[in-house]
Amino acid sequence: MLFGSIVPPIPTGAELTAILIVVCFSAGLNLYATVAMLGALARAHLLTLPPSLHLIESWWVFAACAALFLVEFIGDKIPIFDIVWNALHTFVRIPAAALLTYAATAQLPAWERMLATLLGGFVALAAHGGKVAARAAVTPSPEPLSNIALSLSEDAAVIFLTWFATRHAYVAAGIVLVAIAIIVIMIRAVVGAMRRLFSGAEGALAG
Repeated sequence: MLFGSIVPPIPTGAELTAILIVVCFSAGLNLYATVAMLGALARAHLLTLPPSLHLIESWWVFAACAALFLVEFIGDKIPIFDIVWNALHTFVRIPAAALLTYAATAQLPAWERMLATLLGGFVALAAHGGKVAARAAVTPSPEPLSNIALSLSEDAAVIFLTWFATRHAYVAAGIVLVAIAIIVIMIRAVVGAMRRLFSGAEGALAG
């Protein structure tokens, strides 16, 4: 009874929404670290997952995600390889984040569950898009330290945010929403700069 009393209840309502925002954002940056962290937090009784996500707590899922995280941890710091890796993971991180949201919201009506799933995918897309844009900007740099530092900061952010969401879900979600706003502004600026660059190139060729 004493042990059971310290196990946190399954998040519901606004708290579940806040945690899912953080989880989807983290998955958009590094899916394997996110799932491994969720499994570790659940096994440490710092987070109680919905029954539909209990598979994440299994040792073989944790081991598989930890191994893939190690591969990504190393490969993500190698220029060019990280661009290819992240491009391929467009088809992994976003669907996986949507699937996590779908599984965690089984108690909702069908239309609310589908809306939550779409929003989860959008949050992951924003995080993934920001990561790819940042890598595209940093990779041409001749020195490797900037790429390594960016990768390490992303890994640290995923681990910290996933843990922090179990302690202060609303604050963690607030941090993520601010990060998404910054990413949207950054992507708009990059797209605008590219348009101006191509327009200038076209004008020069026409001249």
